[in-house]
Amino acid sequence: MTCSSPIAFRRTIFFSLLAVLVLVLLLPVSTSSAYALTSATSPTTSVNEQAEALLTWKASLHNQTHSDLLPSWTLTTNSSSHSNPCNWVGIVCNQVGSVSQIKLWDMGVQGMLKSFNFTSFPDLVHLELTNFTLFGIIPFQISSLSKLRYLSLIDNQLYGEIPSEISVLTSLQFLDFGGNHLSGYIPSGIGKLNHLTVLGVAFNDLTGSIPTSLGDLYNLTTLMLFSNALSRYIPSEIGNLRNLSELYLHNNSLTGSIPSTFGNLTKLTTLYLYMNSLSGHIPLEIGSLAYLVNLALSTNLLTGSIPLSFGNLTNLAYLSLFGNQLYSIIPASIGNLRKLETLSLYENQLSGIIPTSIGNLSKLNDLRLHGNQFSGSIPQEIGNLKVLVVLDITDNNFSGNLPQQLCIDGSLVYLTANNNSFTGPIPKGLRNCTSLLRVRLENNQLNGNISKAFGLYPHLNYMDLSNNKLFGEISPNWGQCPNLTTLRMSRNEITGSIPLEFGNSSQLQRLDLSSNQLIGEIPKELGRMKALSSLNLSHNQLSGRLPLEIGNLSSLEELDLSVNDLIGPIPEQLGDCIKIIYLDLGNNRVNGSIPKQMGSLNSLQHLMDLSHNLFIGEIPSQIGQLQVLEKLNLSHNMLSGSIPSSLENMLSLTSIDISYNELEGPIPQTKAFKDAPRDAFTNNKALCGNAKGLPYCNSSMIKKRNAEKKHQFIIHILLSILSAIVLLSIVTGIAFVFHKKTKKIETGQTERADRGDLLAVCNYDGRVLYENIIEATENFDDKYCIGTGGYGSVYKATLSTGQLVAVKKLHPLQDADIFNNNHFTNEICALTEIRHRNIVKFYGFCSHAQHSFLVFGYLARGSMAKILGDAEQATKFDWIKRINVIKEYEACVSDFGTARLLRPDSSNWTSLAGTYGYLAPEFAYTMKVTEKCDVYSFGVIIMETLMGRHPDQRISPPTTEVAGAVVFTVKLAFTFIWRIYIGRSIAWRRSNQVGEKGQVKPANFLDSHEKFLLGVATKGVVKLFNVVNKAQNAQKGLNPSRFKDAKDVKDGSKSAKLKSKSATKLKSKSAKFKSKSAKLFTRF
Repeated sequence: MTCSSPIAFRRTIFFSLLAVLVLVLLLPVSTSSAYALTSATSPTTSVNEQAEALLTWKASLHNQTHSDLLPSWTLTTNSSSHSNPCNWVGIVCNQVGSVSQIKLWDMGVQGMLKSFNFTSFPDLVHLELTNFTLFGIIPFQISSLSKLRYLSLIDNQLYGEIPSEISVLTSLQFLDFGGNHLSGYIPSGIGKLNHLTVLGVAFNDLTGSIPTSLGDLYNLTTLMLFSNALSRYIPSEIGNLRNLSELYLHNNSLTGSIPSTFGNLTKLTTLYLYMNSLSGHIPLEIGSLAYLVNLALSTNLLTGSIPLSFGNLTNLAYLSLFGNQLYSIIPASIGNLRKLETLSLYENQLSGIIPTSIGNLSKLNDLRLHGNQFSGSIPQEIGNLKVLVVLDITDNNFSGNLPQQLCIDGSLVYLTANNNSFTGPIPKGLRNCTSLLRVRLENNQLNGNISKAFGLYPHLNYMDLSNNKLFGEISPNWGQCPNLTTLRMSRNEITGSIPLEFGNSSQLQRLDLSSNQLIGEIPKELGRMKALSSLNLSHNQLSGRLPLEIGNLSSLEELDLSVNDLIGPIPEQLGDCIKIIYLDLGNNRVNGSIPKQMGSLNSLQHLMDLSHNLFIGEIPSQIGQLQVLEKLNLSHNMLSGSIPSSLENMLSLTSIDISYNELEGPIPQTKAFKDAPRDAFTNNKALCGNAKGLPYCNSSMIKKRNAEKKHQFIIHILLSILSAIVLLSIVTGIAFVFHKKTKKIETGQTERADRGDLLAVCNYDGRVLYENIIEATENFDDKYCIGTGGYGSVYKATLSTGQLVAVKKLHPLQDADIFNNNHFTNEICALTEIRHRNIVKFYGFCSHAQHSFLVFGYLARGSMAKILGDAEQATKFDWIKRINVIKEYEACVSDFGTARLLRPDSSNWTSLAGTYGYLAPEFAYTMKVTEKCDVYSFGVIIMETLMGRHPDQRISPPTTEVAGAVVFTVKLAFTFIWRIYIGRSIAWRRSNQVGEKGQVKPANFLDSHEKFLLGVATKGVVKLFNVVNKAQNAQKGLNPSRFKDAKDVKDGSKSAKLKSKSATKLKSKSAKFKSKSAKLFTRF
């Protein structure tokens, strides 16, 4: 046994206890370390689960294409940062990698919260889905977010009730469900969320009362319950929220009084209780809320006076008490609110005078006192409020002068002081107040000269000075207010004339200058006021005629020119004012008949008053077209005849007065006439009918009226049928022309021109014709070529219909010079319309990427040059047959007008355009075609025909017998040409002589072709006679003096063998030639 000292024992005990203590202390540390290690290793699984939950919710959303944020929500297999939701847009994670915040707003997608797995986010502290277009209910599973401190679902489309489970989220500091469609009650369990600082459920459909448990939210700073359907009283427990700074309970159905406990809300800056049904007095305690900035108690049922304690609210900037039943006076202490900017006390029962202390409110910009019972004068101190923008003191009992310093610094925009008893002049400060937008001073007793009281107002749109005692003349400046829409100066003592400058008021819609002492004529410049809808110039001393320009007022709805001294007829142009609904021209000296154009005023509804004028004639039947007119007054005129039966169509008529005229016959059988008083028909000639004071009509009058009705009915039916026929004809004609021209020319050709395939063959299907020509000519094979010229080669083509056409295929150079536009197409169609028996028919033009050609009618006999130019043909074509050309052949001109198809500035000198041997010598070096060239070519043809030879001798000279016949034929032809010319010249001179005597002068006697041909013929006739005589002398045995007519042939110095035979033969032929030649040259 070992013995130890007490000291050693104590040491042993001490170290043993120390070891135990160390173990105890180390155990929690190890446990915490182990937990931390476990937590550090668990986020990998947790993050993946949260990512899957987010992607599952994303998959349930609609309209994801409109979002630029959600595409970042993807989960990839690699180690990319996109695999971690902590890097996704709108997602925030805590330090250990768990999702702690979801912030998404204005995404433009749609979805529901029921697809969101709340349990996957145990560490979520912030959930904000603002303006996310969420719909459906708020799931009760949201209560699983036990750590949630911020919850905002503002501006969505959520409906249903607020889940009561929300009370479990005791960590909540911010809760706002505003701007949804939530219904039901506010859960009382919300009162358990004692950490809340902001609570908002505004703009929903919540009902019931405000839970008293809300008074337990001691940390609450903002309470927003406005714009719901909450009812009953405001709980006094709200006064326990001593940290509350903003309280919004407006726009509900709350009743009862305002709790006096609100005086405990000493930190309150905003108190909105307006638009409820609160009653009782305003608590005096509210005057102790020293920090209050905005106070709105308007539109309730509050009574009593404005508390004097309001003078203590020295921070108040907005005070709105309008729309209550407050009475008494405005306390003078209101002048202590030097920060006040808006004071709205209108529509109460306040009385007394406005305290002068209101002039201390130097920051006041909006003062509205209208609709009360204030009296006395306006404090002149109000004129010192330099930032005042709105001054509304309408509908009170104010008197005295308006403050003369109003708007001295030009900040006043709205001034309305109408319906008071103000006197004195217009405030001087208004003259240069260019900021004015709206001024209403009507229905006062203002006086003074207004000639120079107003200046130029660039922004003014409304001015009313009616019913005062103002005098002077209307300033021309009113015509220089560009935005003025309404100007009323009626019932004053204004003199002078209406300024012409009103015509510049392009925006003026209502002009009322009635009941003054205006003189002169109505300016025609008023017709330029296109926006004018109401014009009242009645009860003045205006004279002259109604301006014709009044018909230009296309927007006019009301026109009152009554009680003036106007003369002359009603302008027919007044019928163009088809929007007019009120017309009063009564009590003037307007004369003439009532224009039938008045029947065009189909919108005329309230009144048509033409009474007390000098109208004569019958009532136009067109008045019956005013089927919506309610009141018609034609009394005190000189109207005669019967009342048109068409007035029976005016079924809306309720009042009629046709007294003091010279009317006769039956009255219309409508309610307005039957129920009219006796005075409405007095002092007429012989009216009758079923109305008070009128005798019954006899049978003859009734038959006459029925016959008139039948006649009018037949006329209307016939006019309707005729109009329908004319309209149908016009439509049919337009459709036919459009179909035939536009469809075939513009549509087909323009579309094909865009593809480089212009088929401009008028009156034909261009594509079909093109294909037929290609097929008929075997793609322009040479075996179909019948000639070649300067422009191209001519081919003979037989179409599928059997028709023969001549196709002139243009050379590529000429094809390039063609216009490819509408002008070119129009030229083609114009040429195809030419009809003349001596011009070859031109069908049109085809342009393709491979070919371009002209299409003409085919002349089977060819050309004379071809016949005479061919040796064999010329030999067979003896002189007797040549004479038969005149008898049996009909000459035609080809290529007429086709030169216009080429560009005017293009050149085709590379190939000689003409027939060799017929061109004038000077053409070889001038290259200009003149009239002399045509005469030369014509002469060559004549010489060839007469002499049978051209440049060289290809046929023998004609025999003596044949030569005589040729000479006789030519002379006979020229005789006809000369007689035609002489005859037409005499007729032309005779027609000019008749014209000089005052008769109608004739049109051009000859067309352009005839003038040209006669000109050529007459200029060359002498030379051609000489040629003929020389040709005659050239023939042996012939004496020129013996060939004067057909009878002289038998007396020529010819052989005895020919004397009798030739004379007899030529005599018979001459008779035939005479008729044939006359026919030929008449055509020519």
